[in-house]
Amino acid sequence: MKDGILVLKKPQNWTSSDCVAICRRALRCKGSRKVGHGGTLDPMATGVLPIFVGQTTRIMEYLDLDSKTYRCKALLGTVTDTLDIWGEPIETRAFDGITEQDIREGLHSFEGWIKQTPPKYSAVRINGRRLYEYAYSGETIEVDIKQRTVNIERIDVLSVDAARGEFVFDVTCSKGTYIRTLCSDLGEKLGCGCIMTSLERTAVGNIGLDGRIPVVSPLEIKARCAETDGDVYAAELERQFLSPDYPLIHFGRVDMPEDRAVYFSRGNSIRWHQVRVLDVPDRDYMIRRDPEGRVPENTRGRRYDRIYKVYQRETGEFLGTGYYDKTEHLLRADKVFVEKR
Repeated sequence: MKDGILVLKKPQNWTSSDCVAICRRALRCKGSRKVGHGGTLDPMATGVLPIFVGQTTRIMEYLDLDSKTYRCKALLGTVTDTLDIWGEPIETRAFDGITEQDIREGLHSFEGWIKQTPPKYSAVRINGRRLYEYAYSGETIEVDIKQRTVNIERIDVLSVDAARGEFVFDVTCSKGTYIRTLCSDLGEKLGCGCIMTSLERTAVGNIGLDGRIPVVSPLEIKARCAETDGDVYAAELERQFLSPDYPLIHFGRVDMPEDRAVYFSRGNSIRWHQVRVLDVPDRDYMIRRDPEGRVPENTRGRRYDRIYKVYQRETGEFLGTGYYDKTEHLLRADKVFVEKR
């Protein structure tokens, strides 16, 4: 079985873990073969859920750089305990006098770096437990939910029905942003309350629902698994895989001749003059990922503006990612995706 990224369109009432489980079964993944998802979606949310298979799971940390785009429908005049339509109603408020312009201006006021408090019904961990576990248990334990800094890069208001208090908007934001919190905060700003009524994630970085890449529903996978030979269907799904380097659009790109590729495949460093730079990292994009305008680093302390996708020159094969050591003038292996040669 090859490694790659299978893109799902998650339906409502499926958890992200449910989606991973059905893919493991359909792809005949056994033993220690890893399968993971790129960014949790709540059960009520729908949309893009990348599934990473095999060695490709190792690039998941790089996707923390990527923005996510959502289409949200919201309703004024209501407050619930979960900040969305699926929660228990707490209060109903009048929204007479709230105009389309008020809604538009209120939403746009949240663009940029802002502070958000995660909802109590969320997967954020506090003292080793997820917030929703505290909420659903009914415990009276006081949990300190700390604010987090998130980036609302852009909000596009698509439609507003001020008389009914309903509106639809697209939002592009950083990892860790809660759209239902955004709706709730807008409701507080307007003084009338607001809840999210539907949410679809339309893109994770360059992986989206715009028709450029194959997308499959886990409902289809479940049905096909029941009616199709397992090995045949697994091979069919593999043909829909994106390559491991597909999401890494903001990294630089280098290639090297075959003899150096062999050396790199063993985790060794390559002298900088022995590689050919095809693209440089998008440093400006990376700086915009940080509230203080600094270049983010990966878990090994390596700056993202010095990380390159690495290819063998003769074949174009993706070998892995490398880090430019500016002091030693070396390309050090960060993550190798091919077998040792």
